[in-house]
Amino acid sequence: MKITEIHPGIHYVGVDDRTTVRFEALWPLPCGVSYNSYLVVDEQVALIDTVEERFGGQLFGHIRETLADRRIDYLIVNHMEPDHSSSIEALRRLYPDMRIVGNAKTLAMIEGFYGIREGLVEVKEGDTLRLGAHRSLRFHMIPMVHWPETMATYCPETQTLFPGDAFGTFGTLDGGVTDAQLPFDRYRDEMRRYYACIVGKYGTPVQQALRKLAPLAIGTLCPTHGPVWQREIPRVLDLYDRMSRYEGEPGTVIAYGSMYGNTAQMAGRIARSLAETGQRNIFVYDLSTADTSTVLRDVFRYDTLVVGSPTYNGELFPEVQQLLDKLANRCIPHRRFACFGSFCWAGAAVRKMTEFAARTKWEVIGRPVEMKQGFGPACYEACDELARQLAQSR
Repeated sequence: MKITEIHPGIHYVGVDDRTTVRFEALWPLPCGVSYNSYLVVDEQVALIDTVEERFGGQLFGHIRETLADRRIDYLIVNHMEPDHSSSIEALRRLYPDMRIVGNAKTLAMIEGFYGIREGLVEVKEGDTLRLGAHRSLRFHMIPMVHWPETMATYCPETQTLFPGDAFGTFGTLDGGVTDAQLPFDRYRDEMRRYYACIVGKYGTPVQQALRKLAPLAIGTLCPTHGPVWQREIPRVLDLYDRMSRYEGEPGTVIAYGSMYGNTAQMAGRIARSLAETGQRNIFVYDLSTADTSTVLRDVFRYDTLVVGSPTYNGELFPEVQQLLDKLANRCIPHRRFACFGSFCWAGAAVRKMTEFAARTKWEVIGRPVEMKQGFGPACYEACDELARQLAQSR
């Protein structure tokens, strides 16, 4: 890879991962992911974050291409998740005099993960590390975005912020590094999916971080995943602000499970009737085949969720239950909710979905539709009425 100099003395030395199938062994990566690392070069040199250890050889090659025989004086650790920290041990062997900089929680994790106890430098809120006459680094704590040790590093001379996982996105950097070289539209939905899956539970800490960082003059955002943001910073900050406030755009996600197609027909009827009322932004997902991360992304984006499930062994259909569990885990505080279900001899699905809405304090719209056995004309009007109630409640 040809090294990109983002600003004089600030170099991108990260890597692309096109081989990992699931991020955190959970979330599909159809477009891959990047692990971003940056060199800040002055009289002294600081490396900001490392990469997943399988790609450490590439990282070290990029560093040597940039520095030649110069040493790394400091490693700044903004975030300890292993996709950003697991190359630390090998890097320390290459640069044994390198000092590792982090806050107290970071340094405890470095010892816990990698057994490193020496050459550590603790920093606190607002501390500054001067690298020379032209570059300095200032540290700001942004805990729980999305781990407790997370911090952001700011270079005031270039107005560059290194925010760890904040403002990141899935997707490799295909030839470019900055958003002048990569189209924002390619990454927007992957940023939403990344936020919903990885950061989604931590809306309050994200809001606190946005308030803390707001006074900084930020001309460049260098996250640990995805493009370096310069032109698109207002759109990136706005997206994070809206998602961390759980603000939903008008739109309806219909997510269902169906064993033999009857509940699926209910979903189709509700979707079609909803469209006939003039509603737009309707997305229908069969949870047996849909990517859950995509469903989560759209639930974060849109204000209405309609869930359908057959009764299965006296419980919800397993994939429906898994979706509701993931949603509850993300503590989304407000959404409009409706549900529909089916059963053969003893119904439980509608009751359990209604209980979910009560626990999450979501607004229940309309009367749930509960169907016994096969889908037919007796169910048509109830599905149509639920769609009408959803449309009229806006």
